[in-house]
Amino acid sequence: MTNNSPALVFDLDGTLADTAEDLIGALNVLLVREGLPSVAPHAARSMVGGGARALIQRGFAAGGAPLEPERLDWLFGEFIAYYAGHIVDATRLFPGAAACLERFFEADFRLAICTNKPEHLSRLLLGRLGVADRFAAICGRETFAVNKPDPRALLLTIAAAGGDAACAVMVGDSKTDIEAAKGAGVPVVAVDFGYTETPVKAFAPDRVISHFDELWEAVASLRARGAHT
Repeated sequence: MTNNSPALVFDLDGTLADTAEDLIGALNVLLVREGLPSVAPHAARSMVGGGARALIQRGFAAGGAPLEPERLDWLFGEFIAYYAGHIVDATRLFPGAAACLERFFEADFRLAICTNKPEHLSRLLLGRLGVADRFAAICGRETFAVNKPDPRALLLTIAAAGGDAACAVMVGDSKTDIEAAKGAGVPVVAVDFGYTETPVKAFAPDRVISHFDELWEAVASLRARGAHT
Protein backbone atom coordinates (compact mmCIF):
# COMPACT_ATOMS: atom_id res chain seq x y z
CA MET A 1 0.00 0.00 0.00
CA THR A 2 1.08 3.58 -0.62
CA ASN A 3 0.67 6.57 1.65
CA ASN A 4 -2.09 7.95 -0.56
CA SER A 5 -4.09 4.73 -0.71
CA PRO A 6 -7.82 5.38 -0.37
CA ALA A 7 -9.37 4.51 2.99
CA LEU A 8 -12.61 2.59 3.47
CA VAL A 9 -13.93 2.69 7.03
CA PHE A 10 -16.64 0.34 8.28
CA ASP A 11 -18.93 0.31 11.26
CA LEU A 12 -19.15 -3.21 12.72
CA ASP A 13 -22.45 -4.24 14.33
CA GLY A 14 -25.27 -4.11 11.80
CA THR A 15 -22.90 -3.13 9.00
CA LEU A 16 -20.24 -5.80 8.51
CA ALA A 17 -21.52 -8.39 10.96
CA ASP A 18 -25.00 -9.52 11.97
CA THR A 19 -24.40 -9.60 15.73
CA ALA A 20 -27.96 -9.08 16.95
CA GLU A 21 -28.72 -12.65 17.96
CA ASP A 22 -25.65 -13.02 20.18
CA LEU A 23 -26.16 -9.57 21.73
CA ILE A 24 -29.79 -10.38 22.49
CA GLY A 25 -28.70 -13.76 23.84
CA ALA A 26 -26.38 -12.05 26.33
CA LEU A 27 -29.14 -9.63 27.31
CA ASN A 28 -31.57 -12.48 27.89
CA VAL A 29 -29.11 -14.19 30.25
CA LEU A 30 -29.18 -11.07 32.43
CA LEU A 31 -32.96 -10.72 32.22
CA VAL A 32 -33.58 -14.33 33.23
CA ARG A 33 -31.13 -14.02 36.14
CA GLU A 34 -33.16 -11.03 37.36
CA GLY A 35 -36.50 -12.80 36.98
CA LEU A 36 -37.57 -10.65 34.06
CA PRO A 37 -39.07 -11.81 30.75
CA SER A 38 -36.61 -12.47 27.96
CA VAL A 39 -37.05 -10.78 24.60
CA ALA A 40 -37.43 -12.50 21.24
CA PRO A 41 -34.63 -11.74 18.76
CA HIS A 42 -37.04 -10.50 16.10
CA ALA A 43 -38.73 -8.15 18.58
CA ALA A 44 -35.49 -6.87 20.07
CA ARG A 45 -33.43 -6.29 16.92
CA SER A 46 -34.16 -2.57 16.98
CA MET A 47 -32.80 -2.40 20.56
CA VAL A 48 -29.29 -3.29 19.46
CA GLY A 49 -28.10 -0.17 17.65
CA GLY A 50 -27.20 2.04 20.60
CA GLY A 51 -24.52 -0.10 22.20
CA ALA A 52 -24.48 -2.55 25.11
CA ARG A 53 -25.47 -0.14 27.86
CA ALA A 54 -28.44 1.13 25.88
CA LEU A 55 -29.41 -2.46 25.04
CA ILE A 56 -29.40 -3.43 28.73
CA GLN A 57 -31.42 -0.35 29.68
CA ARG A 58 -33.99 -1.03 26.97
CA GLY A 59 -34.28 -4.69 27.88
CA PHE A 60 -34.81 -3.98 31.56
CA ALA A 61 -37.21 -1.12 30.83
CA ALA A 62 -39.26 -3.46 28.64
CA GLY A 63 -39.51 -5.77 31.66
CA GLY A 64 -40.63 -2.93 33.91
CA ALA A 65 -37.31 -2.60 35.75
CA PRO A 66 -35.55 0.70 34.96
CA LEU A 67 -31.96 0.77 36.18
CA GLU A 68 -29.98 3.05 38.44
CA PRO A 69 -26.51 3.99 37.08
CA GLU A 70 -24.63 1.85 39.61
CA ARG A 71 -26.75 -1.19 38.82
CA LEU A 72 -26.29 -0.61 35.11
CA ASP A 73 -22.51 -0.50 35.55
CA TRP A 74 -22.52 -3.89 37.28
CA LEU A 75 -24.84 -5.45 34.71
CA PHE A 76 -22.69 -4.07 31.90
CA GLY A 77 -19.69 -5.93 33.31
CA GLU A 78 -21.71 -9.13 33.54
CA PHE A 79 -22.98 -8.64 30.00
CA ILE A 80 -19.48 -8.16 28.55
CA ALA A 81 -18.12 -11.20 30.38
CA TYR A 82 -20.87 -13.45 29.02
CA TYR A 83 -20.90 -11.96 25.54
CA ALA A 84 -17.14 -12.38 25.08
CA GLY A 85 -17.53 -16.11 25.57
CA HIS A 86 -20.41 -16.37 23.09
CA ILE A 87 -19.42 -13.72 20.55
CA VAL A 88 -19.74 -15.90 17.47
CA ASP A 89 -22.35 -18.43 18.57
CA ALA A 90 -24.68 -17.07 15.88
CA THR A 91 -22.87 -14.00 14.53
CA ARG A 92 -21.84 -14.04 10.88
CA LEU A 93 -20.61 -11.54 8.34
CA PHE A 94 -23.43 -10.21 6.20
CA PRO A 95 -23.74 -11.83 2.76
CA GLY A 96 -21.01 -10.69 0.40
CA ALA A 97 -18.99 -8.91 3.10
CA ALA A 98 -15.96 -11.21 3.06
CA ALA A 99 -15.58 -11.09 -0.71
CA CYS A 100 -16.10 -7.33 -0.64
CA LEU A 101 -13.33 -6.83 1.91
CA GLU A 102 -10.99 -8.99 -0.16
CA ARG A 103 -11.71 -7.02 -3.32
CA PHE A 104 -11.00 -3.65 -1.71
CA PHE A 105 -7.94 -5.02 0.09
CA GLU A 106 -6.51 -6.35 -3.17
CA ALA A 107 -7.24 -2.97 -4.78
CA ASP A 108 -4.90 -1.26 -2.28
CA PHE A 109 -7.55 0.31 -0.05
CA ARG A 110 -6.69 0.87 3.60
CA LEU A 111 -9.53 -0.83 5.44
CA ALA A 112 -10.49 0.22 8.97
CA ILE A 113 -13.15 -0.32 11.61
CA CYS A 114 -14.69 2.62 13.48
CA THR A 115 -17.19 1.26 15.99
CA ASN A 116 -18.62 2.15 19.38
CA LYS A 117 -18.21 -1.50 20.38
CA PRO A 118 -15.30 -1.99 22.82
CA GLU A 119 -12.07 -2.41 20.89
CA HIS A 120 -11.08 -5.71 22.51
CA LEU A 121 -14.46 -7.24 21.61
CA SER A 122 -14.21 -5.88 18.08
CA ARG A 123 -10.79 -7.46 17.61
CA LEU A 124 -12.00 -10.72 19.12
CA LEU A 125 -15.06 -10.80 16.87
CA LEU A 126 -13.20 -9.98 13.65
CA GLY A 127 -10.53 -12.54 14.51
CA ARG A 128 -13.12 -15.25 15.07
CA LEU A 129 -14.76 -14.31 11.78
CA GLY A 130 -11.41 -14.64 10.03
CA VAL A 131 -11.09 -11.10 8.65
CA ALA A 132 -9.10 -9.17 11.29
CA ASP A 133 -5.95 -9.21 9.19
CA ARG A 134 -7.66 -7.25 6.44
CA PHE A 135 -7.86 -4.10 8.58
CA ALA A 136 -5.10 -1.54 8.98
CA ALA A 137 -6.88 -0.20 12.09
CA ILE A 138 -9.60 -1.54 14.39
CA CYS A 139 -10.84 1.29 16.60
CA GLY A 140 -13.54 0.95 19.25
CA ARG A 141 -15.22 2.72 22.12
CA GLU A 142 -12.15 3.21 24.28
CA THR A 143 -9.56 3.65 21.52
CA PHE A 144 -9.90 7.44 21.54
CA ALA A 145 -11.32 10.01 23.94
CA VAL A 146 -14.33 10.48 21.62
CA ASN A 147 -16.86 8.18 19.97
CA LYS A 148 -19.25 8.43 17.03
CA PRO A 149 -21.17 10.56 16.20
CA ASP A 150 -18.24 12.83 17.04
CA PRO A 151 -16.47 13.14 13.67
CA ARG A 152 -13.09 13.08 15.40
CA ALA A 153 -13.54 9.36 16.05
CA LEU A 154 -13.74 8.75 12.31
CA LEU A 155 -10.87 11.10 11.48
CA LEU A 156 -8.65 9.49 14.10
CA THR A 157 -9.52 6.05 12.75
CA ILE A 158 -8.55 7.11 9.22
CA ALA A 159 -5.27 8.46 10.54
CA ALA A 160 -4.62 5.27 12.53
CA ALA A 161 -5.05 3.28 9.32
CA GLY A 162 -2.50 5.49 7.58
CA GLY A 163 -5.16 7.02 5.38
CA ASP A 164 -6.16 10.52 4.37
CA ALA A 165 -9.65 11.89 5.10
CA ALA A 166 -9.61 13.45 1.63
CA CYS A 167 -9.46 9.94 0.14
CA ALA A 168 -11.86 8.14 2.48
CA VAL A 169 -15.37 6.69 2.46
CA MET A 170 -17.40 5.57 5.49
CA VAL A 171 -19.78 2.59 5.45
CA GLY A 172 -22.38 2.32 8.21
CA ASP A 173 -25.95 1.46 9.11
CA SER A 174 -27.15 4.23 11.41
CA LYS A 175 -27.69 7.92 12.04
CA THR A 176 -24.62 7.82 14.28
CA ASP A 177 -22.40 6.68 11.41
CA ILE A 178 -23.85 9.17 8.95
CA GLU A 179 -23.52 12.10 11.35
CA ALA A 180 -19.90 11.19 12.07
CA ALA A 181 -19.09 11.01 8.36
CA LYS A 182 -20.84 14.24 7.48
CA GLY A 183 -19.13 16.04 10.34
CA ALA A 184 -15.77 14.76 9.11
CA GLY A 185 -16.48 15.74 5.52
CA VAL A 186 -16.26 12.10 4.43
CA PRO A 187 -18.74 10.55 1.95
CA VAL A 188 -20.88 7.84 3.49
CA VAL A 189 -22.51 4.70 2.09
CA ALA A 190 -25.31 3.28 4.24
CA VAL A 191 -26.47 -0.32 4.29
CA ASP A 192 -30.23 -0.73 4.61
CA PHE A 193 -30.12 -4.07 6.47
CA GLY A 194 -28.67 -2.83 9.75
CA TYR A 195 -29.94 -1.92 13.19
CA THR A 196 -31.96 1.26 12.95
CA GLU A 197 -35.64 1.80 13.62
CA THR A 198 -35.78 4.67 11.11
CA PRO A 199 -35.02 3.75 7.50
CA VAL A 200 -31.40 4.76 6.95
CA LYS A 201 -32.17 6.75 3.82
CA ALA A 202 -33.98 9.27 6.05
CA PHE A 203 -30.56 10.41 7.30
CA ALA A 204 -29.46 11.32 3.75
CA PRO A 205 -26.31 9.27 3.22
CA ASP A 206 -24.52 9.71 -0.11
CA ARG A 207 -25.49 6.19 -1.21
CA VAL A 208 -27.67 3.36 0.12
CA ILE A 209 -26.91 -0.29 -0.67
CA SER A 210 -28.84 -3.47 0.05
CA HIS A 211 -26.00 -5.97 -0.46
CA PHE A 212 -22.22 -5.81 -0.27
CA ASP A 213 -22.05 -6.72 -3.96
CA GLU A 214 -23.16 -3.11 -4.56
CA LEU A 215 -20.40 -1.43 -2.54
CA TRP A 216 -17.68 -1.44 -5.19
CA GLU A 217 -19.82 0.56 -7.63
CA ALA A 218 -21.05 2.88 -4.86
CA VAL A 219 -17.51 3.76 -3.77
CA ALA A 220 -16.35 4.12 -7.38
CA SER A 221 -19.19 6.52 -8.15
CA LEU A 222 -18.38 8.69 -5.13
CA ARG A 223 -14.74 8.86 -6.11
CA ALA A 224 -15.61 9.57 -9.75
CA ARG A 225 -17.79 12.55 -8.88
CA GLY A 226 -14.97 14.01 -6.82
CA ALA A 227 -16.87 13.78 -3.53
CA HIS A 228 -13.58 13.74 -1.59
CA THR A 229 -11.16 15.87 -3.57
